[in-house]
Amino acid sequence: MSGHSKWATTKHKKAAIDAKRGKLFAKLIKNIEVAARTGGPDPDGNPTLYDAIQKAKKQSVPNDNIDRAVKRGGGLDADAVDYQTIMYEGYAPGGVAILIECLTDNKNRAAMEVRTAMTRNGGSMADPGSVSYMFHRKGVVIVPADQGDRTLTEDDVLEPVLDAGAEDVNDLDGSFEVVSEPGDVVAVRTALQDAGLDYDSAEVSFVPSMTVEVDADGAGKVVRLIDALEDSDDVQNVFTNFDASDEVMAQVG
Repeated sequence: MSGHSKWATTKHKKAAIDAKRGKLFAKLIKNIEVAARTGGPDPDGNPTLYDAIQKAKKQSVPNDNIDRAVKRGGGLDADAVDYQTIMYEGYAPGGVAILIECLTDNKNRAAMEVRTAMTRNGGSMADPGSVSYMFHRKGVVIVPADQGDRTLTEDDVLEPVLDAGAEDVNDLDGSFEVVSEPGDVVAVRTALQDAGLDYDSAEVSFVPSMTVEVDADGAGKVVRLIDALEDSDDVQNVFTNFDASDEVMAQVG
């Protein structure tokens, strides 16, 4: 049950860098608001909200910001914003499939910013359904190998999650990615907690069913497009099916 995606490794490390720059704060707050609006403001009875809060805390979002987001999303604050989720599909340079998940209060603005980023960076928009079939919705839990008192092996992660619905455990070079069906992500996260293991995030994501290998030039173009898309406040997540060797990703930097 092992595998290794170079882009998944890079994406996880990139997220940590972005968090230090404060780029992720607004997006994490949006996740909390939407989770509270959808399932209620009590994290004990709303697993999606619980995980959104935990992810924000892992990225050092201040508790006051988190509390205000819960109140706004739960209808306990007059400043609530009605966010809509919109998915755009397209192709990055080299024929790489790309899904762009937006969480926005202005659909026209989101559409314009996505199209502009795609056009300026060699991407092209695609019709709904023409790209999404290459991805599957999966539960994804990220577990850091460094647990403070010990360094985990793949078997350490695999053992507690096998009976909780885990389908795969991937080594991300410093952390492990546990993949499951979307409905099993809470059970997987709970099994890790019961085993005394810390985790960085637990959420439902889009995982490609097949990947496209690219060279250094291609990888650089795809990463630049992803960066341009993620610069938009309306873009919440970008999913792609490109992969590259360690050597190629090292060249991309």
